[in-house]
Amino acid sequence: MSSTQAIRPTPLQQLSTGHVGLSVTSLDRSRDFYVAVLGLDVMGEGGENSRKFAFLGREGRLLVTLWEQADAAFDGTRAGLHHLSFQVETIEEVEAVEATVKDLGATLSYDGVVPHGEGLQSGGIFFEDPDGTRLEVYAPTGASGAAPHADAPTCGFF
Repeated sequence: MSSTQAIRPTPLQQLSTGHVGLSVTSLDRSRDFYVAVLGLDVMGEGGENSRKFAFLGREGRLLVTLWEQADAAFDGTRAGLHHLSFQVETIEEVEAVEATVKDLGATLSYDGVVPHGEGLQSGGIFFEDPDGTRLEVYAPTGASGAAPHADAPTCGFF
């Protein structure tokens, strides 16, 4: 399709993100990480013929599916997923997630809450899962008191 050809949008009444499926190198390690960090429930899992998977969610809603089919860690330099973001209600919840991430020894991109921009109320933390997939947990308000990080641009560049 050429860039000059008009594209007619699909007429949808409502659209929201369903679940996110991630390829992982170790299902057990990744499942335990997402359960601990995000408080997700294991809604189902299987492992027939070395095809291991887990369905994770909250309150009956599927949020993340894990598929043990990767043979290498995430590569943020290739086209595809940039980062996966989760919203929580309060900045205190963001800080609690940060403490868990630190306890697990996961890689944090920056120490502390990063405002989404100077003077903005929203902000969060940025870190990596066991396979190096970049994650964000943020709150829509409460981050205005967080000190801006000189080396931490807005969430799109990390």
